[in-house]
Amino acid sequence: MAESAVNILVRSIEFLLDKPGFLIGGVRHEISKVKLELESIGSFIKDAEKCKQQNENVCVWVVQVRDVAFEAEDIIDEFLYHVDSMKKGGFAGRLVGIFYLPKVLWLRHKTALELRRIRGEIKAIAKRSKRYDLSQMAGSSTVGSNSQHSCSCVQNIGESLLFIENDEVVGIDEVRDSLLSSLEGEEAHRIVISVAGMGGSGKTTLVAKAYTSLTVRKNFDCSAWVSVSQSNMIEDLLKKLISEFFDGKEDLIPKNLKSMDYRQLVETLVKFLQKKRYVVVFDDVWNNNFWRQVSVALPDDKNRSRIIITTRNEDIAAYPYCPGGAHIFSSKPLADDYAWKLFCNKAFSSQPNCQCPPELEEIGKALVKTCEGLPLAIVALGGLMGSKDGSELKWREVYDSLSWHISNNKLLDEVKTVMLMSFNDLPFYLKNCFLYCCHFPIGEWIGAGRLIRMWMAEGFLEEKSSLNPEAVGKIYLKELISRNLLQVVKHQSFIRPKVCKLHDLMWELARSISEKENFLSICSAEELEKNEIRARRLSVQNVEGTLKMNGDLTQVRSFSMFNFKGENILLDDLLSRFRLLRVLELNDAKIDFLPNELGKLFNLRYLSLSGTGIKELPMSVNQLRNLQTLDIRRTEVNELPNGITKLHNLRHLLAYGKEIAVEHFAYVKGVKVPDKMWKLKNLQVLNCIEANADVARKIRKMTKLRRIELTYVKKEYMKDLCSSIDKLKFLHHLLVMAVDANEVLKVDDLSETPFILRKVTLVGKLCKVPRWFSSMLNVMHLHLHWSQLPEDQDFIPCISQLPSLEHFVLVNAYSSKKQLLFKSGFQKLEDLHVSCLPELEEMVFLEGVMPKLMRLHIHNCPKLKEVPQGLDYLTNLELMNLKAASSELVESIRSRESSGRSKVGRIPSIKHYYEADGVHVYESLSQHFVS
Repeated sequence: MAESAVNILVRSIEFLLDKPGFLIGGVRHEISKVKLELESIGSFIKDAEKCKQQNENVCVWVVQVRDVAFEAEDIIDEFLYHVDSMKKGGFAGRLVGIFYLPKVLWLRHKTALELRRIRGEIKAIAKRSKRYDLSQMAGSSTVGSNSQHSCSCVQNIGESLLFIENDEVVGIDEVRDSLLSSLEGEEAHRIVISVAGMGGSGKTTLVAKAYTSLTVRKNFDCSAWVSVSQSNMIEDLLKKLISEFFDGKEDLIPKNLKSMDYRQLVETLVKFLQKKRYVVVFDDVWNNNFWRQVSVALPDDKNRSRIIITTRNEDIAAYPYCPGGAHIFSSKPLADDYAWKLFCNKAFSSQPNCQCPPELEEIGKALVKTCEGLPLAIVALGGLMGSKDGSELKWREVYDSLSWHISNNKLLDEVKTVMLMSFNDLPFYLKNCFLYCCHFPIGEWIGAGRLIRMWMAEGFLEEKSSLNPEAVGKIYLKELISRNLLQVVKHQSFIRPKVCKLHDLMWELARSISEKENFLSICSAEELEKNEIRARRLSVQNVEGTLKMNGDLTQVRSFSMFNFKGENILLDDLLSRFRLLRVLELNDAKIDFLPNELGKLFNLRYLSLSGTGIKELPMSVNQLRNLQTLDIRRTEVNELPNGITKLHNLRHLLAYGKEIAVEHFAYVKGVKVPDKMWKLKNLQVLNCIEANADVARKIRKMTKLRRIELTYVKKEYMKDLCSSIDKLKFLHHLLVMAVDANEVLKVDDLSETPFILRKVTLVGKLCKVPRWFSSMLNVMHLHLHWSQLPEDQDFIPCISQLPSLEHFVLVNAYSSKKQLLFKSGFQKLEDLHVSCLPELEEMVFLEGVMPKLMRLHIHNCPKLKEVPQGLDYLTNLELMNLKAASSELVESIRSRESSGRSKVGRIPSIKHYYEADGVHVYESLSQHFVS
């Protein structure tokens, strides 16, 4: 982690040196020298990080580098804090500057001395690196012995699965059969099959059961299983292949195999495999650089040869290994019943039928749940619990201290080793991003946009060429997901995954590393009071009562609270201790005001008050000149102060009020903004504000806007607003909500939608179908609320031809329409939501329409009494939700004798939502199809 700390500090210094300012002048030279020293030592850090696991001296050296980088950051930030407090503008500022001159000179002198000391420490650390001779160590055979041991351990685990008994494998029969079908397929060309999944997910077990099957032994002339480590040389892989293929034919193995070069090895393999039908498994592939060199040794004689690759990386799985494209399988988590069976097989192997005693079942299932279907973890945990003599007390002790056991218990070493390899394989810039995810409570869903904004505030995202930090964040997020280190919970395909999470065991691993590296600490209220915090970031969880903090916490750069159940937060005291804070997140805390001390957090980049009870922002908010994200969603703030226009670094303003059900007209509430809002020219997201004449006319000057949501739009604003939207060439998300349900949205003045527009939401009356609807070629989400079009104004034929549309929402879109007829088109639509159509009596889907539809929502259509016609044409439909539906429609699905039942028999999930005694509940109608 020292590499990350140094790189982030160097980038911060570069940014600082590019900024003009007389107050920094006195220490600019010393800051530059610190930067040069850090850059010089940087070349050693990467090698040192590799060596530290097996050399205690090197480990100490790395910690010293990290700590001195943190100290240098503290000194520079502390200096800037005092400089900021002395800044004033105009003539008054010059007078104040004269008054503060002695203080400025003293501050410069003091800071220069501290930086000189830091520079001396860096030089001393650099000298020690020569003593340890890190460069030689990196090149020697001893380097990476720990990582080599890890690779060897993982290879042994993988190859041991070739001998695993059938009763030790559960829940993979269906996927194994599909894999065997691909191996037996009639395609003559050599094909490559990829199996992807996170470490320990069972992908190697799946392939092993197929590889050792009778089918493979009967149908292939020869086979080879090669475990691929993170550092395998191509010659080593080819030698392993030869040894595997020639197994049992010692006389055929070349006597000089060990000394053969690449060309000789390839020739040997090609000659042996000529005209043979073979199968090869490359297990645990970390990159595909080997493929071009190894593929020439595996001839394609069009005799149905097969190659299987297992990998933790989705991008490697999807690589075009052969002309026919990728054949990809995913190893999914085990279902709950299979997970429990596997655990019992291991934990109670000595019991009849591996039966769990009743008194251990509750705690046992809780333990299995933490594994989230990960077979390796389930087996390891089952082995651990099997050693606890069936004592419920001992089992609960393990459950309560699972994090410690993962880090320290030898019986769980396999799990830790497999998962740690995924972390160690990350480049340094992704390690911080991954570890930051344990900042959120275990099991919690993490909004992708929120995570990226926090990474940006922490300085983890570096602008690269033409990419802004948000774009870099999306790339980093995608890479963590493709490496199966983050799980996607919900997709938002047009931008990025919308919601993700860490697997519980990955969270435990991230927490263990974070606390060891002083990167992040997850604290209780008691720990805060003890003043034992050394970490740079604090995540305070499940606090009850009053939150108190002691001691100097100026080293802390990030503070977040989760599940705060107390009644009191001493914010004045809190903010005074965190004056160098970059991230402050107080979501859902019981706070109804913010003190003026907030303005002293000059370093603050990210401020989230979402879900709190605050009613206004303090006037001092205008002093947060570095603020990039302000999140006041779901608060009582109705109006932003005038000073908000001074926050020229603000990029994300998230400001909608309390949410109301989507069926209501004003389902989001905007916030009033001051005039001259257009001065915030770095804003990319403006969500969600009340429109006014000034906003409508001048928003065109905010040329970086990518997302804008405007409420309270009046008819007289529309011409200027449409003209402004025409100028926003980077816009990908647009919401326009009229002042009330009777106000007409005259959006026809918009010449055409921006080419990159991905989501459009219009809330208000439309007199006719806008002529630019047909130009929405890249729009994936279209929401039309309260359009109230007359029946003769039908926009469905026009919208059905949009080539990218995936989500289509109609809420009170027609005033009197009795039939919704979907004739054709909607080729990519996955989600259809129809709501508040009071006269609708019939829905019809013709053959060929919506071939990819997966979810159908029908809400509040009281006259719709029959199941929509043509549902059997929607072969991919997985979910149908009914809300406030007519009793006739519900009964037609529920009743065994009704004709409606047969129309929905293939839909896996049907839910009926309704209100009972003031409580919203639902019933599953799909259960009635079970015989």
